[in-house]
Amino acid sequence: MHIVICSSIDFTPQIAQVAQGLTRLGHTVDIPLTSQQIIAGELTLEDYFAEKTNAGESARRKIEHDVIRSYFEKIKMADGILVLNFDKKGIANYIGGNTFLEMGFAHVLNKRIILYRPVPEMLYTDELLAFNPEVIDEDLALIR
Repeated sequence: MHIVICSSIDFTPQIAQVAQGLTRLGHTVDIPLTSQQIIAGELTLEDYFAEKTNAGESARRKIEHDVIRSYFEKIKMADGILVLNFDKKGIANYIGGNTFLEMGFAHVLNKRIILYRPVPEMLYTDELLAFNPEVIDEDLALIR
């Protein structure tokens, strides 16, 4: 299966670990460009966090690399997405803005939407549930 991982960049260490696990299981995996840059040592997670605190810097990176459109294209070519939804900002199983947007793309494209953990309690929980995601409770072997 060709899987695109959707997640907060804050979770890059987990993204790398899960991508390796999926590859070992025989899947083809795409991960976010910024996570690729962090894993390759081209950017540190600390520098990324510093960018996020500087108004507009994170947006500049997204615009410069056309991040939203390029990830949409990856989702179009994939069989589905795997959302890595770990705890963040005091919210269990957090799903942020970009990931929510990517889930919407996948839904409109009739792609399989898989959540690593259960649906979080957030302002847009009803919309998340309407995407009808599969929850694997951290068990990658359930992805077939």
